[in-house]
Amino acid sequence: MRNKNLLAVIILLLATLSARAQSPFDTTIYGRNKEAGKYIRIRGFNMYYETYGKGEPLLIIHGNGGSINNFFYQIPYFEKYYKVILADSRSQGKSIDDGDSLSYEMMTDDLNALLDSLHLDSCYVIGWSDGGINGLLLAIRHPDKVKKLAVTGANLTPDTTAVDPWVYNWARQMNDSASKMKQTPEVKHQLKLLHLLSFEPHISLAQLATIKCPSLIIGGDHDVLLPKHTMLIADNIPQSYLWILPNSGHSTPIFYKDQFNETVHNFFVQPYRKIEQFGRFN
Repeated sequence: MRNKNLLAVIILLLATLSARAQSPFDTTIYGRNKEAGKYIRIRGFNMYYETYGKGEPLLIIHGNGGSINNFFYQIPYFEKYYKVILADSRSQGKSIDDGDSLSYEMMTDDLNALLDSLHLDSCYVIGWSDGGINGLLLAIRHPDKVKKLAVTGANLTPDTTAVDPWVYNWARQMNDSASKMKQTPEVKHQLKLLHLLSFEPHISLAQLATIKCPSLIIGGDHDVLLPKHTMLIADNIPQSYLWILPNSGHSTPIFYKDQFNETVHNFFVQPYRKIEQFGRFN
């Protein structure tokens, strides 16, 4: 398989973009908006980010191999209520990093540095897929930065207790195939992303229990991540809601965009309530 084709397949898997969703991603101004976009030098690389709207800050984090433009259904909705901040994560999109290593912790600390540079003490956070992992880690590693957290399609471990077995094996095979290719800069870049898929993250239940902010944990009932794992995440965050979408895969922000946007916005604006005792009958 040629390098270019390998990269295309990886991106298709990670963003789970069907053929009918390709055109908006290719034509949207998001991710290449000269008026909204800027570069900032942080932690050894130039991070590209864009901002939209006014109001309380909302950080939206994309998945593995993705970029800002993955949220072209979210930006127009949320910019009506928030100052929306989106960045291309390290080694993805326009945020070029030629280093050999890449981890969720690195990307999380990059986002924290971006918020510091924007003089933001806290914000609402939405994360999809690997962005959901980064959202969880942001709430763990930098708890004061996250006011409320909504994540969809996140996982804690890189194994079949969390990931659909077919997807897990497919990702490992892709990793093995890429490791046997001529190690050009492009292939090395692909391997950094594949390494995340195959061998990370490693978030413990004890770490989840330290998350202070109210959290909305989301997944599809036929997600890449198993629903029982999504439930496990919600069960171990002290203040959490769980939302499993029926007849849904990994791309909840795309194929269920209206429900996703409205539900997440309502979660942000309404006080978290603890439901117990007779309240469970309501």
